[in-house]
Amino acid sequence: MSTLDRSPSQCTAVVGLQWGDEGKGKVVDILAAGHDAVVRYNGGANAGHSVVVKGERYALHLIPAGILYPGKLAVIGNGVVLDPQWLLKELDGLSARGVDTSGLVISSRAHVVMPYHKDEDSFREDVLKSAGSNRPVGSGEGQVEIGTTKRGIGPAYADKAQRATAVRVGDLIKPDGLSAKVRLACALKAAMLRDLSGGRHELDPTTITSGSVEAGRRLAPMIRDTTYLLHDLLASGKRVLFESANGTLLDVDHGTYPFVTASSCAISGIGPGTGVPVQRVGEVLGVMKAYSTRVGSGPMPTELFDATADGIRQRGREFGTTTGRPRRVGWLDLVAVRYSTMINGATGLCLTLLDVLSGVEELRVCTAYETASGRSDRFLPDADLAQIRPVYTSLPGWHEPIGACRTLSDLPANARRYIEFIREFTGVKMSIVSVGPDREQTMIL
Repeated sequence: MSTLDRSPSQCTAVVGLQWGDEGKGKVVDILAAGHDAVVRYNGGANAGHSVVVKGERYALHLIPAGILYPGKLAVIGNGVVLDPQWLLKELDGLSARGVDTSGLVISSRAHVVMPYHKDEDSFREDVLKSAGSNRPVGSGEGQVEIGTTKRGIGPAYADKAQRATAVRVGDLIKPDGLSAKVRLACALKAAMLRDLSGGRHELDPTTITSGSVEAGRRLAPMIRDTTYLLHDLLASGKRVLFESANGTLLDVDHGTYPFVTASSCAISGIGPGTGVPVQRVGEVLGVMKAYSTRVGSGPMPTELFDATADGIRQRGREFGTTTGRPRRVGWLDLVAVRYSTMINGATGLCLTLLDVLSGVEELRVCTAYETASGRSDRFLPDADLAQIRPVYTSLPGWHEPIGACRTLSDLPANARRYIEFIREFTGVKMSIVSVGPDREQTMIL
């Protein structure tokens, strides 16, 4: 058992410190062994966790990574927006591979991504894209499309706030009430969707209701009041692991607005997303890549457009788990990472994909920004970030492959120096270093 497993705290949180895709799924998978329940508290099927166990890769989108541990509860909290059809596809895929999914529990108060949410998301992005200029992704000025996954996440969260047309998971097992809600939603959205689609789109509330009721029938045994479930677990001394989707720099309040997701990705999302107060969390592990990536639109100061980026993208398999889109790649932005550790109160860092940097002669790390008003060491979480220039510190790289290393002393000296530089700059201890996708390729420090 690792020192992390012996933590006296009942609750641990795993959050992403960059623009998502940091490797949170692997960290959650490792820590799940020392917890009784793993809880997802935000986002939807726009997120994706990749976990490799004994060489076999699992891509998880809605189901918490703890599902790969038999006997553990995998809880989808009320802060998640759930696409029933996607969830059923994911469940069927795991079951076909022999994974026991009986531990999955879904909050009755989680909101549902309906078919018209996905339609709206797609049409909105098309309209926004045509309204903007043809400037490069990330340029900021003139770019108006958000770059969503078109999974209906934003519109579902919008309906949650607007209330009248929202559908919650508990409604899926109440056909009469669900039918009335769907008819109302279709009546209110029909004209908007016709306009967005240029008159090409019509809604059929009967078909939508029928599909949702069938999904509810299959999911009914998993639907519970998860707020009381979690508090009962804590009252009985059980340990709970909270799993964030997306990354802090995509947080709807603290990220690079408006190029963000629609939910609270930081630790602050745990309270509203689960009903468990955030002060119950004793350890906050922030996950970061050894470099920077981003999917979709928005500023990314350290982005690269050269052969170095292409090499990192290929070695790191930097293609979206959910969409397959190539990720934008750049040098490590430690100004952004330090901002995220501050927002989350991170007590430990988890560094992933360090092995991807093997063979890069010179490593550059962003340690400040040049702004219109001078040099700054503070992250700017808005579109103005597109106007800054990164200030780099250069560090020597290493050529040796490190996938077989199991302790810090096994690593090349320059790799250890890179890790120490990150720790010193952020002021946060290094808790985990990952040198490959498999569970075994992980150092618990």
